[in-house]
Amino acid sequence: MKKALVISGGGSKGAFAGGVAEYLLKEKNKKYDLFLGTSTGSLLVSHLALGKVNELKNIYTNVSQKTIFSNSPFKITNVHGTKVISIRHINTFWNFMKGRKTFGESKNLRKLIKKKITEKMYHEIRENNKDVVVTLSNLTANTIEYKSILDCTYNDFCDWIWGSCNYVPFMSLLEKNHCQYADGGFGCLVPIREAILRGAKEIDAIILETEVTQINRIPAKNPFSLMLDVFDFMLEHVEKHNVTIGKLSAKHKDVKLRLYYTPTVLTTNSLVFDKKLMTKWWKEGFDHAKQENDILMSDFRPELMDNKEIEEGLGNIK
Repeated sequence: MKKALVISGGGSKGAFAGGVAEYLLKEKNKKYDLFLGTSTGSLLVSHLALGKVNELKNIYTNVSQKTIFSNSPFKITNVHGTKVISIRHINTFWNFMKGRKTFGESKNLRKLIKKKITEKMYHEIRENNKDVVVTLSNLTANTIEYKSILDCTYNDFCDWIWGSCNYVPFMSLLEKNHCQYADGGFGCLVPIREAILRGAKEIDAIILETEVTQINRIPAKNPFSLMLDVFDFMLEHVEKHNVTIGKLSAKHKDVKLRLYYTPTVLTTNSLVFDKKLMTKWWKEGFDHAKQENDILMSDFRPELMDNKEIEEGLGNIK
């Protein structure tokens, strides 16, 4: 029976997913055949496929803005103990002067991927018959694409991981094969259904959002923060849609599905990479998985879904 681990997008919140995965792999000794990730999830899955949890933890608890951005469009200030983001006009202007298509550049992330996900790891994953899949949004073809390590060269796979993480227009745009690619979360934030289509009969899915909306956003102060709020709004609804379709597909295909949500709102801006916070979130992820592991997080209960939601979900499955 094929088992899959699915990890959603969520930027810096990926540290929480790492903690959950550590518990599942090391404490529960879970064995997965298929690993699917979107955005930050795509950064996690290669190491997890080889059980390299300690190496992964070291990466996620030591990154900073400079680790990700070669030209950061953000200016981060502390206001009454809260990090507030505004646009860094000089960096953004410089990017436009150089003819770039985005506000910022994330070339440092591409270097980090090549450094930490080595060619040796690439071959080892393939030799162990593990399938690692990353999600991308093809803006040119207007489609969602899933790239398997089994179908890619090493350099191509590193490109696809990078593209899956690029939250445009704040990060770089991947231009490859005459197409423009961006963060996979724009199309599919939680690829549960794709795992089912690839034959998974048991799935653990880590979703880097709370199960129930728990925040009212602070009113935007500038066009930049407004754009971030709009993107977050859209992605939250993409996530809910993905989970609904995933649950319906699991019921239809008789797939055992467990969902691990974050119990609290970790951050309102996942593009801020803070070492101390991410270290804290990793531990919280581990502790949460330990506490919740014996509960079937994703019992499908039609009585809790309205008729419109069920009809829309079934229509998408068809």
